[in-house]
Amino acid sequence: MEKKRLKDNASKLLTNHLDLLNINSNSQVLDLACGSGRNGLWLAELGANVTFVDRDLSALSDTPTHCHTVEFNLETGQTLPLAQQFDIIIVFNYLHRPIFESLKQMLKPGGFLVYETFITTQAEYGRPKNPDFLLRDNELLDEFNDFAALHYFQGNVGCEDDPCFKAQLIAQKPNN
Repeated sequence: MEKKRLKDNASKLLTNHLDLLNINSNSQVLDLACGSGRNGLWLAELGANVTFVDRDLSALSDTPTHCHTVEFNLETGQTLPLAQQFDIIIVFNYLHRPIFESLKQMLKPGGFLVYETFITTQAEYGRPKNPDFLLRDNELLDEFNDFAALHYFQGNVGCEDDPCFKAQLIAQKPNN
């Protein structure tokens, strides 16, 4: 029952495109701005070694022993204190443009970026409304244009009964 609950709580972007990511016990995953960790916890359940990063980890419950946590405010301008590179980086419902370059550096060649967050249209329907937290049209595609886009969607993904406008990107970093 617990496995089904974790999968049910994970983003549909992850659950619907899991086959692209080749998750196994050697997979090193970074769950950036993880919040409650719902997506990283599901990948950990599938065997991945997940590093959870957020400025406040109090919402993260029961981290598996093969995973790590790093409490860190990504918006300080300091370098994220991680020496390793990752096979997969996941970012959901978070936007801080200055970290885009760090994401590119932290991802191993051939690694995958999974990114989903709000677009400017969302401000017409609810939060967030601040343009600093809203992607412009095709911004993820433009920012990661040297990666191979395996999935891209921009529009209403629906959040329960309400409209919810986001961009979704699954992209693979070049091997060179």
